[in-house]
Amino acid sequence: MTVRIAVTGAAGRMGKTLIEAVALAEGAELTAALERPDSSLIGADAGELAGLGKNGVAVAGDINDVIDDFDVLIDFTAPVATLANAAACAAKGKKIVIGTTGFTPEQETELLANQQQTALCKAANFSTGVNVCLKLLKQAAETLGDDYDIEIYEAHHRHKVDAPSGTALAMGEAVAEGVNRNLREVAIYGREGQTGARERETIGFATVRGGDVVGDHTVMFMADGERVEITHKASSRMSFARGAVRAATWLAAKDSGLFDMQDVLALR
Repeated sequence: MTVRIAVTGAAGRMGKTLIEAVALAEGAELTAALERPDSSLIGADAGELAGLGKNGVAVAGDINDVIDDFDVLIDFTAPVATLANAAACAAKGKKIVIGTTGFTPEQETELLANQQQTALCKAANFSTGVNVCLKLLKQAAETLGDDYDIEIYEAHHRHKVDAPSGTALAMGEAVAEGVNRNLREVAIYGREGQTGARERETIGFATVRGGDVVGDHTVMFMADGERVEITHKASSRMSFARGAVRAATWLAAKDSGLFDMQDVLALR
């Protein structure tokens, strides 16, 4: 079965990469593409936007105009846009893959309520490598335990608007679960001045923004005499796009509920 896929944010960096990933994937076909209603690219050919040549899919400015043309929407945009798209999909029973990060707790609650009507796959990172790292991080934290200090470093391009990255937070959740801590209670998102000695239970985050860094993440487990590091470095957005398309073809068979990339990869 070929899964009909729609991509929103089609003219953006990630949108173009997603269009290319759909074109390269077996069992998937791009049948709709979306941009903001005020975009000058409404009506443009989505394939040409992605540098692939014409594919006959015209960019639309309203999801309701193409809601019957796809089975699964892939959305890597911004929280407000994603919330509107998720509601539209839920109303019509369309599935949605969500790579957007930076939701407030209230927005997260609103978004996840749609799982009662349709299937959602939401992940901080759709890279297969990152999701393998998440499993390894939980296992490492469980084994190393409270004898090791845990710090998380992440770097992204200058255009990223949220910090720490959703991936860094997911890594924080993985290690916190491994050592039976509540990340919200122990996370430190920056240090300055006379901070005092490090408290053992804290999990620290360091954020770097600059240039065109696609995404670097390192989790350090540090004890007297040794340090264990688990690192993932992305050199292309295609790693995220391939995973998102894989998630979309997997999600098409689900009726409703909330899933993530760990479910797609059967890592649980």
